[in-house]
Amino acid sequence: MEKCIADMKGWMASNRLKLNPDKTEVLWTGSSKRLMQLNLSDHVLNLDSQGSCTVTPTNSARLLGVSTTPDLSLQQHALLVSSRCFRQLRQSRSVRRLLDVKSVATLVHAFVSNRVDYCCSLLAGSLKVVTDRFQRVLNAAARVVLTLGNMTEVYITP
Repeated sequence: MEKCIADMKGWMASNRLKLNPDKTEVLWTGSSKRLMQLNLSDHVLNLDSQGSCTVTPTNSARLLGVSTTPDLSLQQHALLVSSRCFRQLRQSRSVRRLLDVKSVATLVHAFVSNRVDYCCSLLAGSLKVVTDRFQRVLNAAARVVLTLGNMTEVYITP
């Protein structure tokens, strides 16, 4: 792995790029049984030959805005996206009475549904827990746009 990183650093240097060790993350994946056998403190990755720049394995890593865990489930990603969406919906709800329906729909689409739609192809075959979390976000977004109460269920198919 370290030889591969050295080759990659060489390629990056020849293309005037630099590997940023502060943003580099290592995530060991595998079955839960294999991960239990793995001692993560023994698998520190050296980014240079002197050993002065090391990266320790993490419990979750982000790649293009998608958070993954060692078991490759998207529950962490769903949790982060839904919490950000609900924060945006709370802010949109506070200005809802000042705007018309079309303006609120534009706000919700720009700040909420785009986050839910981003990398949604990764959700194919995900657990129901993950997709239900996104469904709750979309239901809440519909209630904000249509000024419905909290008890109304609106089902929007993705």
